[in-house]
Amino acid sequence: MSSPLTHASSLKGLYVVLDAQALRGRSLVDALREAASGGARLFQYRDKTSSTVEIYRQALQLRRAAADAGALFLVNDRCDLALAVDADGVHLGQEDLPPSLARRVLGAGKIIGVSTHGAAQVRDATEGGADYLGFGPIFPTATKPRDEPVVGIEGLRQVRPLTRLPIFAIGGLTVDTVEAVVGAGANGVAVVSAIVDSPDIAGAVRAFMARLS
Repeated sequence: MSSPLTHASSLKGLYVVLDAQALRGRSLVDALREAASGGARLFQYRDKTSSTVEIYRQALQLRRAAADAGALFLVNDRCDLALAVDADGVHLGQEDLPPSLARRVLGAGKIIGVSTHGAAQVRDATEGGADYLGFGPIFPTATKPRDEPVVGIEGLRQVRPLTRLPIFAIGGLTVDTVEAVVGAGANGVAVVSAIVDSPDIAGAVRAFMARLS
């Protein structure tokens, strides 16, 4: 099973992160389908608490739904899971495999993204062979309240000259902050709560995409 979108040049615009905890028991598959109906074509599945078998079953359903929508589907952290469900790629944190080793596991055809929080990490991920970077948190976020310190718009502006890779700003982003992060050099925005917490997921997607066009 493969997506029609397979090249890293597709990595821009809105990146919807389907966080199992953020959805508070709502259906992840329904959320993906609703977001896709609004125009989203790039998704990541993130689940930090469920068992491996539960994550696999959910990832397989999401992979199928993303393929049906013609969307890219990436898995957070887990190269083994990405291979098991034939995901389009993986998104790695700083405590996961480095991108060079992930490439050896996944092969040349898969997309590898890396979360970064400062200049040194941006350089390392770029030199290590990542296809895109997540950078943040730009603003405080309830999704990961104990994570890295907030970097702000200026932090994004400072790292933009350090890499040619696509950068997705992440962390506390709303429709009203999209233009500021794009102006600071982001190629897109990775969004969790502002999409999945919305009572109208498709409408929230359209609102973000209107600011990104």
